[in-house]
Amino acid sequence: MIKFLLMINKQGQTRLSKYYDHVDVGKRAALEANVVKCCLFRKKEECSFVEYKDYKLVYRQYAALFIVVGITDDENELSIYELVHNFIEVLDKYFNRVSELDIMFNLDKVHIMLDEMILNGCIVETNKNRILAPLLALDKMAERTEPCEGLLAQSLPRSGCHGTTQEVWALEGQG
Repeated sequence: MIKFLLMINKQGQTRLSKYYDHVDVGKRAALEANVVKCCLFRKKEECSFVEYKDYKLVYRQYAALFIVVGITDDENELSIYELVHNFIEVLDKYFNRVSELDIMFNLDKVHIMLDEMILNGCIVETNKNRILAPLLALDKMAERTEPCEGLLAQSLPRSGCHGTTQEVWALEGQG
């Protein structure tokens, strides 16, 4: 079972954290600091699987970002290793070559993608198109809707969504 997923830059700053088991907020900072020490300072030639306390850590580096997944002993390390790569491919497909800034400024979208892939610590989806479908639907809806869109707003003056009470009542047939 997946216990947590962290996305950390080379400076050790956490850019994304997702916990599938309850960890007290105070303990999260210590856990993340220790995970950074375990993974970021290892040589590239070393194995990407590390034993750490009650977890196995599976990590992968992409440019300046490290994705670290904490798993239980019964989870398959290679499947998690490939899941991390799949997650990066999904991010690349959506953001067209994802960068650290894309993640920082679109954290909500990254969480949506991750939630489509992992539910309660279990892998539920790996198909890139199915993972991105809800997000693309949200993007399409956002393109179509403008602030103050609707029947009443369309009939109001173009100066914005403001109108006097009399104008609104007149439009509704009460004035």
